[in-house]
Amino acid sequence: MAKTIVVKQIGSPIRRPQDQRQTLIGLGLNKMHKTRELEDTPSVRGMVNKIPHLVQIIEERG
Repeated sequence: MAKTIVVKQIGSPIRRPQDQRQTLIGLGLNKMHKTRELEDTPSVRGMVNKIPHLVQIIEERG
């Protein structure tokens, strides 16, 4: 089974640069407090690390 992480959006994209908004959309997040279970890959980790003020890793599975 592949490793996954559960990511929760904790910040609003309002008044944020366009690339940060696009990163949120790329992670599949668009509403406050929404969660997604994503595959734990370097690209996903990089996206999360790019916007640590907008998202939070809740859980790491696998």
